[in-house]
Amino acid sequence: MIGRKDDPAFLYFPTNYRWSMGLLICLSAAPWTGVEIDEVNRVGRALENHVGDDAAWFDEWTRMGDKIAARGRDEERRGHRLTAASCFMRATRYYQTGERFIQPRSERSMAVYATSVKIFKDAAAIIRHPRIESVEVPYDGSSLPALLVHAEPSAAGSKPAPCMVFFDGFDVTKELQYGYGVPDLAARGIGCLIVDGPGNGESVRFRNLPLIAETERYATAAYEYLAGRREFDSRRIGVMALSLGGYYAPRAAALEPRFACCVAWGAQWDYHAIWAKRLDDLASGKVLSLSVPPEHLQWVLGVSSQAAALKKLEAFRLDGIVQKMRCPFLLLHGAGDEQIPLSLAEKCFAAVGSKEKTFKVFEREEGGFHHCQVDNVTIAVHYMWDWIEDVLKPAA
Repeated sequence: MIGRKDDPAFLYFPTNYRWSMGLLICLSAAPWTGVEIDEVNRVGRALENHVGDDAAWFDEWTRMGDKIAARGRDEERRGHRLTAASCFMRATRYYQTGERFIQPRSERSMAVYATSVKIFKDAAAIIRHPRIESVEVPYDGSSLPALLVHAEPSAAGSKPAPCMVFFDGFDVTKELQYGYGVPDLAARGIGCLIVDGPGNGESVRFRNLPLIAETERYATAAYEYLAGRREFDSRRIGVMALSLGGYYAPRAAALEPRFACCVAWGAQWDYHAIWAKRLDDLASGKVLSLSVPPEHLQWVLGVSSQAAALKKLEAFRLDGIVQKMRCPFLLLHGAGDEQIPLSLAEKCFAAVGSKEKTFKVFEREEGGFHHCQVDNVTIAVHYMWDWIEDVLKPAA
């Protein structure tokens, strides 16, 4: 339970799980997006007397995003392009950290989010290591916005490189996920296609694409997009996702057999049961360990009531599906995950049909104890990238 005295995690707002997790999601990208602890602390200090006020949260993070983005534009005009790119990366993180809790979305929040996407693209146009390409994945008569992070040529060699498809979770975005160590994956010679799938990021905000249970539909689209590009080896394309993505990726790998491996960064099993309990607890006045307001569920599913949301979630179950998986599988889970009990991770892992499968549980003493290792993202990233590198290495 968050706030325990023996919990070693950095809990900036000990009485508020959602706010503490939101700040950690921002700060944990520091090694890869340059997030500055002083800037994060200035926001946190400004919010000390407003804990739980999501409007204040949005205002303060947006204010910091504006400040850093403006600094970046000034440096860009001076010809200091790399400094500008660094500022844009940080500002993107601050904007999206602030926007996460707004329900319902407002004209202002949508404008801030659009700004965050634009300045990330501006940063990507400058950065060369790794090379980041904004792409569109053809899907269902439309397309899904994605970031294609290219493998570093020096590590990949002259042959087509392996690549991972990386889907969002319940409330994350492709820009936030880039900051979860993806440059380190590229440095290992492995590309990464980070996709805002239905119900996530730009897809739900600007394209009216709600969350669906059939993740194999857009996972197959992502696979075929990569397989059609000369720089990638179609035999070495894997799939991964985090948090609710512990449902997306295993289902995709079980039903799209061309994926070469699967990583679930955090487990799922029966998402309907999870939310049925959460809504019962909410109705009885219990404090929930949620990373966003509960109204987020209805919004991403494109429904107007809790009953309709639960109806849609009836299909979000992995039993009977993961048994069909055959590719190598990795499941990571924190022993103290507040959102998904370890017992469900154990149940999912036992059901997966792959002969080659690995279950890594992070304990309190080593770090990575909490949901999706939000208390120590680096330890999770190192474990996953090393595993992927071993699994996707070319045959001798």
